[in-house]
Amino acid sequence: MGNRLTQIATRTGDAGTTGLGNDQRVSKNSTRIHAMGDVDELNSHIGLLLCEPLPDDVRSLLVQVQHQLFNLGGELSIPGYELLKAEAVLQLDEALAHYNASLPRLQEFILPAGTRAASQAHVCRTVARRAERVVVGLGSEETLNDAPRQYLNRLSDLMFVLARVLNRMDGGDDVYWQSERLARSQAADN
Repeated sequence: MGNRLTQIATRTGDAGTTGLGNDQRVSKNSTRIHAMGDVDELNSHIGLLLCEPLPDDVRSLLVQVQHQLFNLGGELSIPGYELLKAEAVLQLDEALAHYNASLPRLQEFILPAGTRAASQAHVCRTVARRAERVVVGLGSEETLNDAPRQYLNRLSDLMFVLARVLNRMDGGDDVYWQSERLARSQAADN
């Protein structure tokens, strides 16, 4: 990795470029920098979610995710380098299976709402999807490893599942979209 920052206000980016981990300078508007920024934003939103009351296992999982996102950002900052391993994607697959097993089947689309923790998990989900889209775009411009794209895809799914878990933490439920189909179904049940 390149040199670690010892000062923050370097003024080297005043002309609209920034340095990558391999000392290459690129435009701050490049796809790679957008991808790095979206991953950083996602990590920050997960940090905000960690400020909420959470089950210990969810908290531990999210802390691990933050470390993996740092690896992912590091990999994006050094073209051709691999920091995020395939095992990280498998860990998300295992977490998805574990948490999804306890949830009822969805009967309708749900709104990104409910408890504050669940709503923040939905924010993380949407930022993960945006980061994934930008990483896919970067992959169409340059050669990338598969793990970053796959990790963001799984993480978005996991954040959706965790939002549902967190809405149930204190006896709550999902907030369902009030579609015409659901309204007809509820009317027929009454």
